[in-house]
Amino acid sequence: MLHLGLDLSRKRLDVCVLNEAGAKLAVTQAPPDLDGLRHLAKEVSALGEPVNAAIESMNGARFVHDSLELMGWDVEIADAQTLKGLAPLASKTDKIDAWVLAELSRRDLVPAIWLAGLQRDCPESVVANRSQARRRTR
Repeated sequence: MLHLGLDLSRKRLDVCVLNEAGAKLAVTQAPPDLDGLRHLAKEVSALGEPVNAAIESMNGARFVHDSLELMGWDVEIADAQTLKGLAPLASKTDKIDAWVLAELSRRDLVPAIWLAGLQRDCPESVVANRSQARRRTR
């Protein structure tokens, strides 16, 4: 199993890839658009192992989550406030954030948020209401 930490910013997605033992296999970047995510998935699939990834909750995280899940990855969106308490670092950089997320994934400690529509027990009416609220907000 590969564990990836994904740190999303406006112009790029910083990625840290760890194996089960915690060794860094890759540190890379990708554009946070569909083509960039496809290229990233192709690069990581060359390593030949299933992927478990974590991304911090922020604008655009749901798009990255949904896109990578469709490509066969298991992706969790981590609660940003809880992460801040788990890993308070004085010198935060995007690469460090990606590593922290990968390490939390490896240790199965990602403080994942609940996403309506992805759980089997979520009623379709909840998904429809949330979708309508998002459209109205935009």
